[in-house]
Amino acid sequence: MATTVRFKPLLPLSPLPKQTNSPLTSCFSCKPIFDPRVLFHHRPNVSVYVAFNPQGNFDVSLFDDDDESKVEPPMPPTEGRFDVLIDNDVIARLDLSSFQSATGMKNPLSVKPQEFLDRSIGFTINYTRQDPRDPRELSEFPDIRLWFVRLDATYPWLPVLLDWRAGELARYAAMLVPHQMNMKMGVVFNPEALELFVMKKVFIVYSWLKHHNIPKPKLKTNDMARMLGFGIGDELYDLLENHPLDLS
Repeated sequence: MATTVRFKPLLPLSPLPKQTNSPLTSCFSCKPIFDPRVLFHHRPNVSVYVAFNPQGNFDVSLFDDDDESKVEPPMPPTEGRFDVLIDNDVIARLDLSSFQSATGMKNPLSVKPQEFLDRSIGFTINYTRQDPRDPRELSEFPDIRLWFVRLDATYPWLPVLLDWRAGELARYAAMLVPHQMNMKMGVVFNPEALELFVMKKVFIVYSWLKHHNIPKPKLKTNDMARMLGFGIGDELYDLLENHPLDLS
């Protein structure tokens, strides 16, 4: 039974850098902005949050005695999206064929972004635990995470195509970014790891969208970063424009 999980931005993940002569000083800031709701397969009757850890303290306890107010139900999946079903067998074999069949992405180099930007992509993970009493979240199982690592290595621009409104981007990040679980806050990302993840995806997604002549690639890339709580300055895109990548 799934429960409600959402981002609960608190404070900036880390202080903004001091003024230096580097052109990157104002390119990147850690600004929790959005409040997307994320759907996880979770223990029944437990409401948790995806939250940033503003102090960078990665040593958090599992339980918290403070009460939390009731959260709203998650947003439903986007109608008509590409749904990818994965199970224990697919995960154990690191088999991406179910993703390729559901989306039609046989060759990553031949993918045209527009159709997927219009419809989006989501995942259904039917994972049977060896021990039914195992309390771990899906993002805590190494074999599931390894499957997503392979998927991300094959389709590195995939985050921009996910069903953001249903929380697929945040769940995808949880599969790839180190984090700990807290019963009150839910997934607490390692802040530096999340920063690196977001910046890498900004580089990849912006170049990929530009390569395929997608209108307003900077806006779409910024929206993706904002969904994970980050603001990207125009100076960064200026640097990318001055030193473009050849993706052909």
